[in-house]
Amino acid sequence: MKFSLPLAACALMLSALLTTFHDDARAAQPASAVYYPPAGSWAKKSASELGMDQAALDSAVAFAKTRESTREMDFSDQERIFGSMLGSVPDIRARTNGIVIYKGYVVAEFGDTTWVDPTYSAAKSMMSTVAAIGVRDGRISSLDEPVGKTVKDGGYDSAHNALVTWKMHLQQESEWQGTMFGKKDDFIGKAAFGEGERKPREIRPPGTFYEYNDVRINRFGLSLLRTFKQSVPTVFRREVMDPIGASNTWRWIPYHNSFVEIDGRQLASVSGGTRWGGGVWINAQDMARFGYLWLRGGKWDEKQIVPSAFVKAALTPSDHGPDYGYLWWLNTQGKNYPDLPTTAYGARGAGSNTITILPEQDLVVVWRWHSGNEAEFVKRVVAAIKP
Repeated sequence: MKFSLPLAACALMLSALLTTFHDDARAAQPASAVYYPPAGSWAKKSASELGMDQAALDSAVAFAKTRESTREMDFSDQERIFGSMLGSVPDIRARTNGIVIYKGYVVAEFGDTTWVDPTYSAAKSMMSTVAAIGVRDGRISSLDEPVGKTVKDGGYDSAHNALVTWKMHLQQESEWQGTMFGKKDDFIGKAAFGEGERKPREIRPPGTFYEYNDVRINRFGLSLLRTFKQSVPTVFRREVMDPIGASNTWRWIPYHNSFVEIDGRQLASVSGGTRWGGGVWINAQDMARFGYLWLRGGKWDEKQIVPSAFVKAALTPSDHGPDYGYLWWLNTQGKNYPDLPTTAYGARGAGSNTITILPEQDLVVVWRWHSGNEAEFVKRVVAAIKP
């Protein structure tokens, strides 16, 4: 038996089917798709397009422009502040500059955000991210495992250092003892440590005391190098910065004397800052991409780059630190970032060079070469967000 329908009826049925298909497709999509900037560009929107108060945001940026860093433009104060150099610094730095990312879009930008400069200890949060890749890929089986179980270079042979775990390094509670590239862990001596020299103190058992200590972070960096058998910058570029569309202008520069032999090759061990030169040299735009990766819980587009469990642990305060996670500054006590939400956190470097992340506000603020606490600027940006 054959059936036939008029052409008009067939067209109506097809139209109905297509409408149902499109309705179902729209229902399957998220209500608001997350925007990820492609490599080489970042979409800009006005504050008003995203429901912000444009005048208030402009006022916040005007405030930031007046808070220039007191650091010397030519880095001639470097040795006085930090001690004898192990690596290089640029001839000149940029003036204060920054970017505000709201709901994934650039809503404000000021100064030269393409200028590549040392970011000092903001690099520690980047080193933490490399450790996360080690966990993700199974190179670090557990952060609670002693580092010396897998890193066999003599640095963890003593009974004291043998207790140091990956987590202790990440929380700056390792109390690791030794000398790295000519700098001793005790920070005693003005020539070696400048204004940062310290008085002698009793060393505590690993995991029981917090101390911000770049020598121990340098030990951590070397341990990551030996674990990956690749330089930390190589891993960071391949696994993090390239996937998030960063430029090729950033560099992670070693000390002159921080090369070690790995499987017959000379590889550079890098520092978690620019205290003695070197470190991560990067522009504000790439810093914003890195901050945006963390704002999105370690995910970029469809790829989970930083394991979500690591992100959660990294943003949990350590037992002994000043509201400190895995080389990230936290605000759970409301002290590190006054007047900002307790969920705010960030990367901080001398100068100041800062990335501030506010998950609840869907906000990332990069501010470079400024004076004072970055919260003074960020809280003005938050005030521009309409309820």
